[in-house]
Amino acid sequence: MNNLPARLKELRADRGVTQDQMAEAVQVSKSLIAAFETARLIPKEDTAAAIDAFLDTGDEIQELSAEARKDRRPAPSWFRPWQNVEEMATILRYFQPTLIPGLLQTEAYARAIFASTGMLSDDEVADRVANRMERQATILDRADRPTFAFIIDAAALRYGPPEIAKDQLLHLADASIRSNVFVHVVPDSAGLHAGRSGSFVLASMEGSGTVGLVEDFYEGRVIAEPTRVTGLERAWQTIAAVALPCDQSRNLILRLVNDYDDPAAELAQGQP
Repeated sequence: MNNLPARLKELRADRGVTQDQMAEAVQVSKSLIAAFETARLIPKEDTAAAIDAFLDTGDEIQELSAEARKDRRPAPSWFRPWQNVEEMATILRYFQPTLIPGLLQTEAYARAIFASTGMLSDDEVADRVANRMERQATILDRADRPTFAFIIDAAALRYGPPEIAKDQLLHLADASIRSNVFVHVVPDSAGLHAGRSGSFVLASMEGSGTVGLVEDFYEGRVIAEPTRVTGLERAWQTIAAVALPCDQSRNLILRLVNDYDDPAAELAQGQP
């Protein structure tokens, strides 16, 4: 079994270094260091090299990280081309009518989503969650700070067990404060709109145009044909036209958070 998390904690303790100090030295967030030390994430090659340099451990962390990646099941094959797109895009736009977008999911919410399919083993669920958390760290914390726009249907904000949903909404509200992250909610009053047909993503890359991603129950596919990309662009514009501005969207999210502390409101949420 790979001992990367234990070894990281041991080396840091031996040197009397806090997670904050290590995070500052290797230019990542404290939460990322904590994720490495609890086996939720694996340092990418450049981060592992920076940790080795900071701790003066030669190639030890890089080698342990490489071994850990070999032990983990990779993301589904259909998703790998899109991962490359996400890592290069300068603008990313996500629409989700039924779920919180993957990049904004908490670990508990992501685990509940994968487990709910009934098609994955416990180990597969754990690997999917770990891959999702690593994807978040890779995409959201990119040094070149792409622009993110998320449109989420209001119905998606109300799904999930209360103990998971409340924390997820708080996480969503926190993410919306980032200067390069724009979160919009489509209110129930919008009625029928183009987004009712399903979720999709648009990724714009400097000098390479825009491509899309659409998913069904089994897998997703990258959309590069210009006429189809234009169709997704038009759908995005029509959905954006009925979505709430960012400030109103955040206020709605926080009102739903408060409802979880109000027994009467929580009971009302459960009514058909």
